[in-house]
Amino acid sequence: MVSYLGPPIFAAFVWWFSTGAVLLLVGSVGRSELLRAVCAGGMLTIALCGLSVTAHDVSVGAAYMAFSCIIFLWGAQEIAFLSGWLTGPRAEPCPPGAKGFIRFSYALQAILYHELCLLACGAVVLAVTLGAENQVGLWTYVALWVLRQSAKINLFLGVPVTNDELMPDAVQFLKTYFARKPVSAFFPISVTLATAVLVVMIQRIVEVADTPFEVVGLTLVSTLFALGVVEHWFMLLPLPAITLWSWGIRPGFSPENIVMEQKPSATIAAASAQGSSQHSDSQAAAESRPGAPQLVVVPTARADDSQPKARQVCARQRLEEQFRQTFLEQHPRSGLASARVAEPAATLNGRTS
Repeated sequence: MVSYLGPPIFAAFVWWFSTGAVLLLVGSVGRSELLRAVCAGGMLTIALCGLSVTAHDVSVGAAYMAFSCIIFLWGAQEIAFLSGWLTGPRAEPCPPGAKGFIRFSYALQAILYHELCLLACGAVVLAVTLGAENQVGLWTYVALWVLRQSAKINLFLGVPVTNDELMPDAVQFLKTYFARKPVSAFFPISVTLATAVLVVMIQRIVEVADTPFEVVGLTLVSTLFALGVVEHWFMLLPLPAITLWSWGIRPGFSPENIVMEQKPSATIAAASAQGSSQHSDSQAAAESRPGAPQLVVVPTARADDSQPKARQVCARQRLEEQFRQTFLEQHPRSGLASARVAEPAATLNGRTS
């Protein structure tokens, strides 16, 4: 019973946890390029060493280890891809008017380096496990590669739900190559073929597998294949796929934040309008209460505006005083001296002129 129940639980947990861990490393924790590079290099080294060690081992533990090594290898590739290090020679958004073969050419150029890396790693896995008794690693890699290619083609041709909110910032330009529309004819064909392969694998578990190693190995690969088929249905049905890996997405990420990032001016205007309405409501409520004290806001002059005016007035008064003094010295008998003497008294009486 453990041989039949343990592998599906293990494969489902590894699938869920590894996806969230890569998203967390690339999006939130892995802000440092060096940290991501060290993690990717370490995962790649562990994967290749583990495959070489378990290549001729047919124990149950070796089946689990070979499966986990391929997950590590695939995770290292995903880190390099989602970080933007290994995309393609044309790391640009798709032009709006591109259609048909031109759009396909642009899409292929956007991910060409990643596709070549997947083929190169597949060749390495084949070389390490060639002629070996433990083929779980090779089966796992082939299953991941086939399902990934099917998903990419479906996203390119068109699906109702793209789940592109899971993509980190470094590869946001790839969203322009997705088509959000009703499914194409390729979707039912790909899902039907994948389901048929899954049925064959389950049949082999029941009818052909004799040893615990074969049961565990086939069950691990078939469970991963089944999860890949479920991911295809995520493209068709509005299932909350983002909630499965919400812990791996950067903090503060939510659909509301997406709206704020896309339309910041509209969001600010709405917030201003809401604040104005709240202020007007509170003012109206205060006016409706009889005898309630009202707060009157009186605009005051800015200090930097009033200081130049004060300096100008003082300078003009000094010039007038100097001119008056000079004029009195030149005309001592004009009667203005008496007016100057009498001016302080007039000022004390309150006259301003």
